[in-house]
Amino acid sequence: MKIICTIYRSARVEGMYLYVDKKEDVSRVPEALLATFGKPQHAMTLLLQPDRKLARADIGKVMDAIQQKGFYLQTPPHEVALNPREDRPS
Repeated sequence: MKIICTIYRSARVEGMYLYVDKKEDVSRVPEALLATFGKPQHAMTLLLQPDRKLARADIGKVMDAIQQKGFYLQTPPHEVALNPREDRPS
């Protein structure tokens, strides 16, 4: 299975991306999600196939979500404190 995917960057949240089937575009993305996401900014178009690797997402999960829900939402990575003990009281 292969999917030609359009990837949009969020105008409101740094590091948030929306993956959709190019043919359907954002037609299956819920309005509430689009309101939070902001106006989609085209980042790239990509051919998804099972043997391909993505930098921050599992290709199988992305493809399944696009087929089942019409989209995959990639959220920003959580920032990790360099020294987690700094914030703890002594």
